[in-house]
Amino acid sequence: MENYFEQIDFKKYSSIKIGPLVDVLVINEIGDYSEYQIIGQANNILVSATPPKFAKLGKAFDYIEQKEDKLHVGCATKSGKLLSYAKRNNLANFEFLGKLPGNLGGLIKMNAGLKEWEIFNYIDSIKTKDGYIKKEDVQYGYRYTNIDTIVYELVFNISSGYSKEMNELFSKMRNNQPQTPSAGSCFKNPLGDSAGRLIEQVGLKGFNKNGMSFSKVHANFLVNDGGGTFEDAIFLINLAKQKVKSEFNIDLQTEVIIF
Repeated sequence: MENYFEQIDFKKYSSIKIGPLVDVLVINEIGDYSEYQIIGQANNILVSATPPKFAKLGKAFDYIEQKEDKLHVGCATKSGKLLSYAKRNNLANFEFLGKLPGNLGGLIKMNAGLKEWEIFNYIDSIKTKDGYIKKEDVQYGYRYTNIDTIVYELVFNISSGYSKEMNELFSKMRNNQPQTPSAGSCFKNPLGDSAGRLIEQVGLKGFNKNGMSFSKVHANFLVNDGGGTFEDAIFLINLAKQKVKSEFNIDLQTEVIIF
């Protein structure tokens, strides 16, 4: 399969429903694309009117292949597809993917997960243009990796025992998240605290600016109630940072990626 360009309207494509029309490179061949930013399913990004060059992985990287005690998953594969595969094949440790949107590439880049359950806990290695890299050779932590190149494939260690109870637990834990368009958690949780609690404490839970607001359901979700713009979102992000810094002397770090 060859690479090609696709026009994407970020007002429709991104989870927060903000952004311009952009020609995006669809990558189906491994190579050096260092001048491009990868967008995946655009679940945790906020795109301005002047974005950089964007690319996303195409169908060539949407696959799941089991080889002995390892599972090879292309990074264009959606989290829900991998969860369904794990359920059908009775595989353990994928339950945390329930209601966690996105492609595997995006999830690994930000070490996505829920509380102590993170995707890096379960992988063996990642595949980049330079070949396979073992997990222990990658720096990673809470919602962080030092990966600065495209990841094309994840290799998971697998064991049997899909847990319906764990799946239900994760679903319940995510039921407190708003269904309104958002880019997921706006800020990373500071050590030993919760960004949502801090935003609520400074009086910004439910605070609205022109259709953008910190959700009344969960204060750490910046939601687009309709008509919200990039500028409105940035205003609210900066306001939350200022107020939390002023009241608690804590520097909130954004989890949403801003282009």
